[in-house]
Amino acid sequence: MKGFIDTITEINSEINDVVWGWPALILLAFVGVLMTFLTKFFQITHFGYWIKHTIGAIFGDKHVISHTKDKTISQFQSLCTALAATVGTGNIIGVAGAIAAGGPGAVFWMWIIAFFGMMTNYSENVLGILYRRKNKDGEWCGGAMYYLRDGLGAKKHCKKLGAVLAVLFSVFCLLASFGIGNMSQVNSMVGNVNHAFNIPKIAVGIFLFFAVGLVVVGGLKRVAALTEKLVPTMVILFLIGSIVIICWNIKTVPDVFVSIFKGAFNMKSVAGGTVGFGIAEAMKWGMKRGVFSNEAGLGSSVMVHSSSNVKEPVRQGMWGIFEVFADTIIVCTLTALTILSSGTVDLDTGVLTEKGAEIGSESLMSYAFELHFGKVGSMFIALAILLFAYSTVLGWSHYGTKAFEYLFGTSKIIVYRVVFVAVVLAGSVLEAKLAWDISDTFNGLMMLPNLIGVLVLSPQVMKCTKNYTDRKFRHKDIKPMLSIFEDVEETQEELPEEN
Repeated sequence: MKGFIDTITEINSEINDVVWGWPALILLAFVGVLMTFLTKFFQITHFGYWIKHTIGAIFGDKHVISHTKDKTISQFQSLCTALAATVGTGNIIGVAGAIAAGGPGAVFWMWIIAFFGMMTNYSENVLGILYRRKNKDGEWCGGAMYYLRDGLGAKKHCKKLGAVLAVLFSVFCLLASFGIGNMSQVNSMVGNVNHAFNIPKIAVGIFLFFAVGLVVVGGLKRVAALTEKLVPTMVILFLIGSIVIICWNIKTVPDVFVSIFKGAFNMKSVAGGTVGFGIAEAMKWGMKRGVFSNEAGLGSSVMVHSSSNVKEPVRQGMWGIFEVFADTIIVCTLTALTILSSGTVDLDTGVLTEKGAEIGSESLMSYAFELHFGKVGSMFIALAILLFAYSTVLGWSHYGTKAFEYLFGTSKIIVYRVVFVAVVLAGSVLEAKLAWDISDTFNGLMMLPNLIGVLVLSPQVMKCTKNYTDRKFRHKDIKPMLSIFEDVEETQEELPEEN
């Protein structure tokens, strides 16, 4: 068995080095920068507007939060399901791992990739709504596979290319749902619960097997109903605990920020390497873990955003901006500040202290909470990771379902759901490092066809954004751009106007 695992590890490592090489990271950054410029820095210039019409709208717009009677879900449910899939172990263990491998400077590059990633995620969601269709069960189907097939495929001489990339994306998404959306999450859950409560890993795995199965088999409606209650609660509790620790160590916070910026550009080598190597590692790990956390560029969350009852593509695009903002700029930043202010990282050299190395990167956040709140603190983090990762598994089950549906149709979806639940047990006994490395590989494979689609279809995003801003901000009397397909657009035009 050990030889088999070693072989898988070696093969995966070779693929991972190619998939997450500098060409792919440069493409990821380039698409985000391009979409930021094409939309005229929408995430900044219209900051107040998209805040008001996303998180601000849940307090006054019934259309945003009200449950639907048909096969769609509300905009708030789509956000919560997407956040359920993104706000997971990447926000806790992923951030800690990035700091351990790339130094505090990795945090800066997480911010950078998130800033531009807001517009990548925005673009994915706009394209998702523009190219979505309803299946025979009356459910909206949207995602990278659809805008690759019907968008890229509609370009001259690109029909076969679009179809092939759509299939590849679906296959990679299917595999990623077992990696980032299942094994790595479950592995983190069982490890932390075992550490905090001394419960055998296999016992935790069996419990999760049933806990996941009862929800996943029920489909999107059941997943959305649970995540809209679970996600806000767990995020708020986690943020409160992190803020308390940061305030506790407020005198250290200025040094933490100095360490982040020095590690990003400088001057300080990582783990004793050369200066150039240190900067490269900070960038690489910050970008990798940033994408693992917020998933901007993967084309994953667009599959649930496309199931929303929204009418305007740009409205759902703004939820994508908020998703990345909440996930990385808020949650990941507080995680990083909590870890860096707790003494497990040497702020001068950027490497783990003796204590930090002893406990390992996967337990840095748990140690920070235990240091300040006692054993209750580590128990809280174990429960937080359990809930974060559990919700991530539920969110990704939907992504895998939509990829399976695209490849094999709706009649055999139950087969995928049964296999997905079975993989939960495998994730509970898999070696932690291998689980994360496999997740990284599947992420990268999924990212490449999606970014090609967003890049080629960027004029459509720009055109749709201009159409929306002309109507909403310049009050031009022009026809709204709601769908690429005339029959869908006519149906959408009949719906009530959104605020």
